[in-house]
Amino acid sequence: MLFLKPPGVYAPQDDTSLLTTALHEEPLAPGARVLDLCTGTGALALAAARRGARVTAVDTSRLAVLTCRLNARLAGARVRALRGDLLGAVPDERFDLVLSNPPYVPSPHPQLPRRGRARAWEAGRDGRALLDRICSEVADRLRPGGVVLIVQSAFSGVAPTLDALVRTGLDAQVADRRYVPFGPRLRERAAWLRTQGLVAAGVEKEELVVIRGEAAL
Repeated sequence: MLFLKPPGVYAPQDDTSLLTTALHEEPLAPGARVLDLCTGTGALALAAARRGARVTAVDTSRLAVLTCRLNARLAGARVRALRGDLLGAVPDERFDLVLSNPPYVPSPHPQLPRRGRARAWEAGRDGRALLDRICSEVADRLRPGGVVLIVQSAFSGVAPTLDALVRTGLDAQVADRRYVPFGPRLRERAAWLRTQGLVAAGVEKEELVVIRGEAAL
């Protein structure tokens, strides 16, 4: 199947694969409402749509939204793709499942880029610029018994994500882990990561983590 991955849009990688696996382990009733935050090419949105879910995909990038729409059309899937700022793009809506593969790479640059490819990975000094916002807001957007699945790097702090979700009333835990070789972004800033105490000398693998939060019934 033709799947578009234009330059400038975050292409499916190991984190996408890990989150897709977690998605397939979640029971989804026919017509369940699913939200894919930071959709990129729409790979996760399409995986949910193939299971019969009613899917909304959100990204801040116009090109990503267009790519998601085109990939959905090529796959014959129904996905509502919206441009917007995280959960602000779907005010007053609630979902059975929220998926998110947000930017999470710690950066020596404290300010987030306003345009360009780097928006897909840059996440501030601690890598939590978007993670913290998602964790603080997502509980109010889940239906009773709803679930959020977030994939991130361990370099961005697993405990802060778990703690943030628990503070909002969700039951949170690590659902899956995977170690992968450094990608180009981490390789180019490995020295800086070591000065921050995030990477030990000689370490060239990153731990990816899927965190699952569940709302009470």
